[in-house]
Amino acid sequence: MQSFSHRKGKAAFTLKDAQGRPMAGQRVHVELENHEFLFGSGVFWLTPMLDPAAPEKMKAALQQVWEDWKALLNYGTLPFYQGRYEPVEGQTMEAPTLRAARFLKENGFAAKGHPLCWHTVSAPWLRQKTTEQVLENQLFRIRREVGAFKAYIPFWDVINEVVIMPEFSNEAEENAITRLCREMGRVGLVKKVFDQARAMDPQAKLLLNDFNTGEKYKELIADCLEAGVPMDIIGIQSHQHQGFWGLEKLQEVLDRFSVFGMPIHFTENTLISGELMPPHIVDLNDFQVSSWPTTPEGEDRQARDILAMMDVLFAHPLVEAFTSWNFTDDAWLGAPAGLIRKDGSKKPAYDAMLQRIRKDWHTSLDLMTDEMGQCSVEGFRGVYSLTCNGKKAAFTLDKQESDREIVLP
Repeated sequence: MQSFSHRKGKAAFTLKDAQGRPMAGQRVHVELENHEFLFGSGVFWLTPMLDPAAPEKMKAALQQVWEDWKALLNYGTLPFYQGRYEPVEGQTMEAPTLRAARFLKENGFAAKGHPLCWHTVSAPWLRQKTTEQVLENQLFRIRREVGAFKAYIPFWDVINEVVIMPEFSNEAEENAITRLCREMGRVGLVKKVFDQARAMDPQAKLLLNDFNTGEKYKELIADCLEAGVPMDIIGIQSHQHQGFWGLEKLQEVLDRFSVFGMPIHFTENTLISGELMPPHIVDLNDFQVSSWPTTPEGEDRQARDILAMMDVLFAHPLVEAFTSWNFTDDAWLGAPAGLIRKDGSKKPAYDAMLQRIRKDWHTSLDLMTDEMGQCSVEGFRGVYSLTCNGKKAAFTLDKQESDREIVLP
């Protein structure tokens, strides 16, 4: 069993009462409540759950999804696809999306916006604009969205799938972003949108995100960094509808992108709990079936594969996030890629992740303060609760090994 020392922190505390007096010889219990590492999923279902006008039966079902989600994860991705977020120019989904982002923060969870610029699910009305107008719209959109959500969303997929963007063509989904990228060039467009996002929120963590995990993406990142693109995190997708990558490919991908020494987020990960997609399918969107059920054999495979992948990623010092894209089944492509079945019951993958996150990679300690009211804590980094004599306080264990004071109310 690995020590995961790169995931841990330690600190010395002086415990004081409300009058500022050291609390000597006191029994103290500390418990990790929220990992620093981001374990996430898409949480698109939060919007209808929080909609006051939504049917009560639907909201009750989604409330149970929320209860299961927060018992396992700590990081939610919210949708900002322009074609859905702003189907008519100037008419946005800001209010319901802001409600969801605020809800996550108030409950102590991190949120990411996905994405600010993308050629897919692009707004159809952009096609009528000149290339110059399309660019101005994208920059305006970034100012508007990042500005409105600055207090609630610290992570953004600024631009999505740029490797294929200038060549992307789809007769069923003609878009203006492909044209914009083709005329500006990949790096030119990336620089513009990242600079705008950084100007709007200097503290935000900005991601470049792609499903291409080969040399072309590595070259794009190198070119962007050379051009001064203010990117903070490398985003890697792994929609494994045709089967688990395997540990060899996973390590190969990690080695390829670790050369930059930057944080890495595995942003969109799907592992199937039913029949696998046929290997001859090139574009996953081309696989359209009327029904794609989960199966007992597939669920066991999914649980094994998720654990194998999580174990490698958690052990890697540059990886900071793992997002299981679908929390429930019947989401993207109707695939059985969730941790929860359509009937609301939990799959083995949910239980396997719960074991890892909440038990194997968990810290729970019973301590005693010395005559100076001091004690030391070492454990997985994150947000902790401290309980003493029925009173509670919170503290964060991070990379800073400084002495601290905790005052009980």
